[in-house]
Amino acid sequence: MVLAATKRYTTSEYLALEEKAEFKSEFINGEIIQMAGASANHNILTGKFHALLLLALEDLEYSVFMSDMRLWMPEYNRYTYPDVIVVAGEPVFVDQSEMEVTNPYLIVEILSSSTQAYDHDSKFRQYRSIPSFQEYVLVYQNGYEVDHYVKESEDRWVLMTHKGKDAVIKLASMQLDISLRDLYKRVKFG
Repeated sequence: MVLAATKRYTTSEYLALEEKAEFKSEFINGEIIQMAGASANHNILTGKFHALLLLALEDLEYSVFMSDMRLWMPEYNRYTYPDVIVVAGEPVFVDQSEMEVTNPYLIVEILSSSTQAYDHDSKFRQYRSIPSFQEYVLVYQNGYEVDHYVKESEDRWVLMTHKGKDAVIKLASMQLDISLRDLYKRVKFG
């Protein structure tokens, strides 16, 4: 049996291709993986979470980015596009282009059936390699449910699951509450 060789890319090749690409792709240790399109609910939840954070943190020392900002994880030789990133203090970028941030404080991912297990496991493990990373929020699209991880120490993360319309996410590091009723407004459950 002969296996076909898969082309491996350098980070420079990936960034050059990504600059011209019509669709976003992630870079994982030499492989380029095209990202799937997002549903209406995914877009509503991403936009809503971004807007709620942006308004609440506007006068504080945080920067809030949406899904077009790449995140660089050097330990895993990986670029990815989280749905929402919050940076405490000044963002640290890979270079002057300011296209890739390296110091997220909070990461939000909107889950889909195809990415749910990956976002909870492998991606979360890789995000934890970033020293500045303190909170991880995973938002389900099919009902009022959010998983919220908070870093307590270098090797200890605590999971809180918020369910139901009246539940409230308490972002400990920013002293900010987000109600699921507000977050899921206009989301249509199938």
